[in-house]
Amino acid sequence: MTDRSWSGPYLLHSHPYNAGVQPVQVGPVTCGAGDLVLIAGPCVIESEAHALDIAHATAGIARAAGVPYVFKASFDKANRTSLTSFRGPGLDKGLQTLARVRAEVGVPVLTDIHEAAQAAPAAAVVDVLQIPAFLCRQTDLLVAAARTGAVVNIKKGQFLSPAEMRYPLQKVRDSGNARVLLTERGTSFGYNNLVVDMRSLPQLRTFDVPVVYDVTHSLQLPGAGDGRTLGQAAFIETMASAGVAAGVDGVFMEVHEEPSRAKSDAENALRLDLLPSLLARLTRVHAAVQSPS
Repeated sequence: MTDRSWSGPYLLHSHPYNAGVQPVQVGPVTCGAGDLVLIAGPCVIESEAHALDIAHATAGIARAAGVPYVFKASFDKANRTSLTSFRGPGLDKGLQTLARVRAEVGVPVLTDIHEAAQAAPAAAVVDVLQIPAFLCRQTDLLVAAARTGAVVNIKKGQFLSPAEMRYPLQKVRDSGNARVLLTERGTSFGYNNLVVDMRSLPQLRTFDVPVVYDVTHSLQLPGAGDGRTLGQAAFIETMASAGVAAGVDGVFMEVHEEPSRAKSDAENALRLDLLPSLLARLTRVHAAVQSPS
Protein backbone atom coordinates (compact mmCIF):
# COMPACT_ATOMS: atom_id res chain seq x y z
CA MET A 1 0.00 0.00 0.00
CA THR A 2 1.17 3.48 -0.74
CA ASP A 3 1.86 5.48 2.41
CA ARG A 4 -0.36 8.55 2.35
CA SER A 5 -1.35 10.93 5.11
CA TRP A 6 -4.71 10.58 6.80
CA SER A 7 -6.40 12.57 9.52
CA GLY A 8 -9.15 10.39 10.92
CA PRO A 9 -11.35 9.45 7.97
CA TYR A 10 -10.23 12.37 5.82
CA LEU A 11 -7.85 11.97 2.91
CA LEU A 12 -5.34 14.81 2.84
CA HIS A 13 -3.70 14.24 -0.53
CA SER A 14 -5.29 13.96 -3.95
CA HIS A 15 -5.30 10.60 -5.70
CA PRO A 16 -5.52 10.89 -9.51
CA TYR A 17 -7.67 8.41 -11.39
CA ASN A 18 -5.94 4.99 -11.60
CA ALA A 19 -2.75 6.34 -9.97
CA GLY A 20 -1.04 3.50 -8.13
CA VAL A 21 -3.88 1.00 -8.54
CA GLN A 22 -2.69 -2.53 -9.27
CA PRO A 23 -5.06 -4.12 -11.83
CA VAL A 24 -6.65 -7.45 -10.94
CA GLN A 25 -7.37 -10.07 -13.57
CA VAL A 26 -10.79 -11.73 -13.26
CA GLY A 27 -10.80 -14.37 -15.97
CA PRO A 28 -10.75 -12.41 -19.24
CA VAL A 29 -11.77 -9.19 -17.44
CA THR A 30 -9.23 -6.75 -16.05
CA CYS A 31 -10.41 -4.56 -13.19
CA GLY A 32 -8.42 -1.44 -12.40
CA ALA A 33 -6.79 -0.88 -15.79
CA GLY A 34 -9.11 1.84 -17.05
CA ASP A 35 -12.25 0.05 -18.18
CA LEU A 36 -15.46 0.34 -16.19
CA VAL A 37 -16.40 -3.21 -15.16
CA LEU A 38 -19.99 -4.33 -14.55
CA ILE A 39 -20.68 -6.93 -11.84
CA ALA A 40 -24.36 -7.81 -12.03
CA GLY A 41 -26.93 -10.54 -11.61
CA PRO A 42 -29.78 -11.58 -9.32
CA CYS A 43 -29.35 -11.25 -5.58
CA VAL A 44 -29.80 -14.98 -5.07
CA ILE A 45 -29.96 -17.99 -7.37
CA GLU A 46 -33.71 -18.46 -7.75
CA SER A 47 -33.37 -21.41 -10.13
CA GLU A 48 -30.77 -22.63 -12.60
CA ALA A 49 -32.87 -21.56 -15.57
CA HIS A 50 -33.40 -18.10 -14.12
CA ALA A 51 -29.70 -17.58 -13.42
CA LEU A 52 -28.78 -18.63 -16.96
CA ASP A 53 -31.44 -16.37 -18.48
CA ILE A 54 -30.26 -13.34 -16.48
CA ALA A 55 -26.62 -14.09 -17.24
CA HIS A 56 -27.19 -14.43 -20.99
CA ALA A 57 -29.31 -11.27 -21.12
CA THR A 58 -26.96 -9.17 -19.01
CA ALA A 59 -23.88 -10.39 -20.87
CA GLY A 60 -25.49 -9.36 -24.14
CA ILE A 61 -26.37 -5.91 -22.84
CA ALA A 62 -22.86 -5.40 -21.47
CA ARG A 63 -21.29 -6.59 -24.72
CA ALA A 64 -23.39 -4.14 -26.73
CA ALA A 65 -22.27 -1.33 -24.40
CA GLY A 66 -18.61 -2.34 -24.61
CA VAL A 67 -18.48 -2.99 -20.86
CA PRO A 68 -16.55 -5.97 -19.39
CA TYR A 69 -18.92 -8.14 -17.40
CA VAL A 70 -18.79 -10.41 -14.34
CA PHE A 71 -21.90 -12.38 -13.32
CA LYS A 72 -22.86 -12.39 -9.63
CA ALA A 73 -25.34 -14.41 -7.62
CA SER A 74 -25.48 -15.98 -4.17
CA PHE A 75 -26.00 -19.68 -3.50
CA ASP A 76 -27.06 -18.84 0.07
CA LYS A 77 -28.25 -15.59 1.61
CA ALA A 78 -27.23 -16.38 5.16
CA ASN A 79 -28.14 -12.98 6.62
CA ARG A 80 -31.80 -12.62 5.63
CA THR A 81 -33.91 -10.61 8.07
CA SER A 82 -36.43 -13.39 8.70
CA LEU A 83 -36.00 -17.12 9.21
CA THR A 84 -38.77 -17.67 6.64
CA SER A 85 -37.06 -15.68 3.87
CA PHE A 86 -35.79 -17.50 0.79
CA ARG A 87 -32.05 -18.23 1.10
CA GLY A 88 -31.19 -19.99 -2.14
CA PRO A 89 -30.34 -23.51 -3.29
CA GLY A 90 -27.36 -24.01 -0.98
CA LEU A 91 -23.70 -24.71 -1.67
CA ASP A 92 -23.79 -27.84 -3.83
CA LYS A 93 -26.71 -26.99 -6.13
CA GLY A 94 -25.69 -23.34 -6.20
CA LEU A 95 -22.16 -24.10 -7.35
CA GLN A 96 -23.52 -26.41 -10.05
CA THR A 97 -25.58 -23.50 -11.36
CA LEU A 98 -22.66 -21.08 -11.21
CA ALA A 99 -20.46 -23.57 -13.06
CA ARG A 100 -23.05 -23.77 -15.85
CA VAL A 101 -23.26 -19.98 -16.06
CA ARG A 102 -19.48 -19.72 -16.32
CA ALA A 103 -19.22 -22.42 -18.98
CA GLU A 104 -22.28 -21.64 -21.09
CA VAL A 105 -22.32 -17.84 -20.94
CA GLY A 106 -18.54 -17.54 -21.00
CA VAL A 107 -18.21 -14.87 -18.33
CA PRO A 108 -16.38 -14.74 -14.99
CA VAL A 109 -18.50 -15.47 -11.93
CA LEU A 110 -18.61 -14.00 -8.42
CA THR A 111 -20.34 -15.41 -5.37
CA ASP A 112 -20.20 -14.72 -1.65
CA ILE A 113 -19.15 -17.10 1.08
CA HIS A 114 -20.11 -17.01 4.74
CA GLU A 115 -18.00 -19.74 6.29
CA ALA A 116 -14.33 -20.66 5.90
CA ALA A 117 -15.25 -24.18 4.81
CA GLN A 118 -17.07 -22.79 1.76
CA ALA A 119 -13.98 -21.08 0.36
CA ALA A 120 -12.22 -24.00 -1.32
CA PRO A 121 -15.26 -25.60 -3.01
CA ALA A 122 -16.51 -22.20 -4.21
CA ALA A 123 -13.08 -21.21 -5.53
CA ALA A 124 -12.97 -24.41 -7.60
CA VAL A 125 -15.97 -23.08 -9.55
CA VAL A 126 -16.01 -19.26 -9.48
CA ASP A 127 -13.50 -16.52 -10.23
CA VAL A 128 -14.23 -14.21 -7.30
CA LEU A 129 -14.97 -15.01 -3.67
CA GLN A 130 -16.90 -12.19 -2.04
CA ILE A 131 -16.70 -11.44 1.66
CA PRO A 132 -20.04 -9.99 2.83
CA ALA A 133 -19.92 -6.60 4.52
CA PHE A 134 -21.13 -7.94 7.88
CA LEU A 135 -18.26 -10.47 7.84
CA CYS A 136 -15.43 -8.29 6.55
CA ARG A 137 -13.48 -8.51 9.82
CA GLN A 138 -13.78 -12.30 10.18
CA THR A 139 -10.16 -13.38 10.09
CA ASP A 140 -10.71 -17.09 9.42
CA LEU A 141 -13.02 -16.31 6.49
CA LEU A 142 -10.60 -13.80 4.96
CA VAL A 143 -7.62 -16.13 5.33
CA ALA A 144 -9.48 -19.12 3.89
CA ALA A 145 -10.60 -17.07 0.88
CA ALA A 146 -7.10 -15.69 0.37
CA ARG A 147 -5.45 -19.11 0.43
CA THR A 148 -7.57 -20.38 -2.45
CA GLY A 149 -5.78 -17.99 -4.82
CA ALA A 150 -9.10 -16.73 -6.19
CA VAL A 151 -9.79 -13.02 -6.46
CA VAL A 152 -11.21 -11.81 -3.13
CA ASN A 153 -13.77 -9.01 -3.13
CA ILE A 154 -14.14 -7.53 0.35
CA LYS A 155 -17.25 -5.47 0.94
CA LYS A 156 -16.74 -2.58 3.34
CA GLY A 157 -18.67 -3.13 6.55
CA GLN A 158 -21.59 -0.80 7.13
CA PHE A 159 -19.91 -0.03 10.47
CA LEU A 160 -16.40 0.79 9.19
CA SER A 161 -14.71 3.91 7.89
CA PRO A 162 -12.79 3.68 4.60
CA ALA A 163 -9.50 3.96 6.52
CA GLU A 164 -10.32 0.83 8.55
CA MET A 165 -10.53 -1.30 5.42
CA ARG A 166 -6.75 -1.45 5.38
CA TYR A 167 -6.96 -4.18 8.04
CA PRO A 168 -9.18 -6.71 6.19
CA LEU A 169 -7.15 -5.97 3.07
CA GLN A 170 -3.88 -6.64 4.88
CA LYS A 171 -5.20 -9.94 6.26
CA VAL A 172 -5.72 -11.17 2.71
CA ARG A 173 -2.38 -9.84 1.49
CA ASP A 174 -0.51 -11.28 4.45
CA SER A 175 -2.11 -14.64 3.63
CA GLY A 176 -0.37 -14.59 0.26
CA ASN A 177 -3.02 -13.15 -2.03
CA ALA A 178 -2.64 -9.75 -3.70
CA ARG A 179 -5.69 -10.23 -5.96
CA VAL A 180 -8.13 -8.08 -3.97
CA LEU A 181 -11.04 -5.77 -4.76
CA LEU A 182 -12.68 -3.45 -2.24
CA THR A 183 -16.38 -2.67 -2.53
CA GLU A 184 -18.33 0.21 -1.01
CA ARG A 185 -21.94 -0.70 -0.15
CA GLY A 186 -23.05 2.10 2.15
CA THR A 187 -22.68 3.02 5.80
CA SER A 188 -25.32 2.66 8.49
CA PHE A 189 -27.02 6.00 9.13
CA GLY A 190 -29.32 5.80 12.10
CA TYR A 191 -31.98 3.12 11.95
CA ASN A 192 -33.06 1.40 8.70
CA ASN A 193 -30.96 3.58 6.44
CA LEU A 194 -27.64 3.65 4.60
CA VAL A 195 -25.68 6.51 3.09
CA VAL A 196 -22.69 6.57 0.76
CA ASP A 197 -20.03 9.15 1.45
CA MET A 198 -18.56 9.60 -2.03
CA ARG A 199 -15.24 10.54 -0.42
CA SER A 200 -14.89 6.88 0.55
CA LEU A 201 -14.42 5.81 -3.08
CA PRO A 202 -11.17 7.71 -3.79
CA GLN A 203 -10.09 7.02 -0.20
CA LEU A 204 -10.37 3.26 -0.76
CA ARG A 205 -8.37 3.57 -3.96
CA THR A 206 -5.39 4.91 -2.00
CA PHE A 207 -4.81 1.30 -0.94
CA ASP A 208 -3.79 0.73 -4.58
CA VAL A 209 -6.52 -1.83 -5.26
CA PRO A 210 -9.46 -1.60 -7.66
CA VAL A 211 -12.60 -0.21 -6.05
CA VAL A 212 -16.15 -1.27 -6.86
CA TYR A 213 -19.31 0.58 -5.94
CA ASP A 214 -22.25 -1.63 -4.98
CA VAL A 215 -25.05 0.64 -6.13
CA THR A 216 -28.13 -1.40 -5.34
CA HIS A 217 -27.17 -2.66 -1.88
CA SER A 218 -26.31 0.89 -0.83
CA LEU A 219 -29.93 1.77 -1.57
CA GLN A 220 -31.34 -0.73 0.91
CA LEU A 221 -33.42 0.31 3.88
CA PRO A 222 -32.35 -2.57 6.14
CA GLY A 223 -35.07 -4.12 8.26
CA ALA A 224 -37.54 -1.36 7.41
CA GLY A 225 -40.23 -3.64 6.00
CA ASP A 226 -41.70 -5.59 8.91
CA GLY A 227 -39.29 -8.51 8.73
CA ARG A 228 -37.72 -7.68 5.39
CA THR A 229 -35.42 -5.12 3.84
CA LEU A 230 -36.89 -2.32 1.75
CA GLY A 231 -35.03 -0.23 -0.81
CA GLN A 232 -35.00 2.81 -3.06
CA ALA A 233 -34.43 1.60 -6.61
CA ALA A 234 -35.55 4.98 -7.96
CA PHE A 235 -32.12 6.37 -7.04
CA ILE A 236 -30.03 3.75 -8.88
CA GLU A 237 -29.21 6.00 -11.83
CA THR A 238 -28.34 8.95 -9.60
CA MET A 239 -26.07 7.01 -7.27
CA ALA A 240 -24.43 4.93 -10.00
CA SER A 241 -23.60 8.09 -11.94
CA ALA A 242 -22.14 9.71 -8.84
CA GLY A 243 -20.02 6.66 -8.07
CA VAL A 244 -18.63 6.46 -11.59
CA ALA A 245 -17.92 10.19 -11.50
CA ALA A 246 -15.94 9.58 -8.29
CA GLY A 247 -13.65 7.28 -10.24
CA VAL A 248 -14.55 3.70 -9.36
CA ASP A 249 -13.23 0.75 -11.35
CA GLY A 250 -16.50 -1.14 -11.37
CA VAL A 251 -20.17 -0.97 -10.51
CA PHE A 252 -22.05 -3.79 -8.79
CA MET A 253 -25.79 -4.07 -9.32
CA GLU A 254 -28.52 -6.56 -8.72
CA VAL A 255 -30.66 -6.95 -11.83
CA HIS A 256 -33.92 -8.82 -12.33
CA GLU A 257 -36.41 -9.01 -15.19
CA GLU A 258 -39.23 -8.16 -12.77
CA PRO A 259 -37.91 -6.96 -9.39
CA SER A 260 -41.32 -7.18 -7.73
CA ARG A 261 -41.08 -10.97 -8.13
CA ALA A 262 -37.46 -11.25 -6.95
CA LYS A 263 -36.97 -13.63 -4.04
CA SER A 264 -34.44 -11.32 -2.38
CA ASP A 265 -33.83 -7.57 -2.46
CA ALA A 266 -36.87 -6.91 -4.62
CA GLU A 267 -37.08 -3.27 -3.53
CA ASN A 268 -33.60 -2.20 -4.61
CA ALA A 269 -32.87 -4.28 -7.74
CA LEU A 270 -32.59 -2.71 -11.18
CA ARG A 271 -35.16 -3.81 -13.74
CA LEU A 272 -33.22 -5.54 -16.50
CA ASP A 273 -34.73 -3.56 -19.36
CA LEU A 274 -33.36 -0.35 -17.78
CA LEU A 275 -29.77 -1.61 -17.87
CA PRO A 276 -28.92 -0.60 -21.49
CA SER A 277 -29.75 3.07 -20.98
CA LEU A 278 -28.01 3.11 -17.60
CA LEU A 279 -24.82 1.61 -19.05
CA ALA A 280 -24.91 4.14 -21.87
CA ARG A 281 -25.00 6.93 -19.30
CA LEU A 282 -22.32 5.39 -17.10
CA THR A 283 -19.91 4.85 -19.98
CA ARG A 284 -20.25 8.54 -20.91
CA VAL A 285 -19.56 9.58 -17.33
CA HIS A 286 -16.61 7.19 -17.14
CA ALA A 287 -15.12 8.54 -20.36
CA ALA A 288 -15.38 12.09 -19.04
CA VAL A 289 -13.65 11.12 -15.79
CA GLN A 290 -10.78 9.50 -17.67
CA SER A 291 -10.36 12.36 -20.11
CA PRO A 292 -7.21 14.42 -19.39
CA SER A 293 -8.90 17.63 -20.56
